[in-house]
Amino acid sequence: MEGDNQQLRMLSIAHYVVAGMMALSACIPLIHVTFGLLLFLHPPEKGSGGEPFPAQFLGLIVAGAGTLMIVFGWAMAICILLAGRSLEQRRRYGFCMVVAAITCLFPPFCTALGVLTLIVLSRPSVQTQFGQAEPLQESLDDIPFADDREATTS
Repeated sequence: MEGDNQQLRMLSIAHYVVAGMMALSACIPLIHVTFGLLLFLHPPEKGSGGEPFPAQFLGLIVAGAGTLMIVFGWAMAICILLAGRSLEQRRRYGFCMVVAAITCLFPPFCTALGVLTLIVLSRPSVQTQFGQAEPLQESLDDIPFADDREATTS
């Protein structure tokens, strides 16, 4: 029990650190937004003898894509931060599991954090700390699987 508490405390601290790193790295596309806005507001002069390059349209696309990357990164950082807070308070078990699973998609630090979080949260002793009525494994044992049916009919 004490080992679970210590691991949950370390996981919550790791969530705070990774959320900060993700929020900071989500600011990198500000370069794209700046470049896109400059291209939109100050398009290059027309070239000699041809159609003008659609610089303003390209600038909007680059600025919009950069903005979407920033918003997505900040939203993910907020979710990781909330998951760390939830781990600390032993609340919102399902939310922590979902965020841990989604976090696995962002290597390398987030993947390690997500896998470790899923491992710790899958323990029955940790599930009872979160107020789960019954541990997940016990509820899964009640579901009849195809292999179980074949074994009982033979």
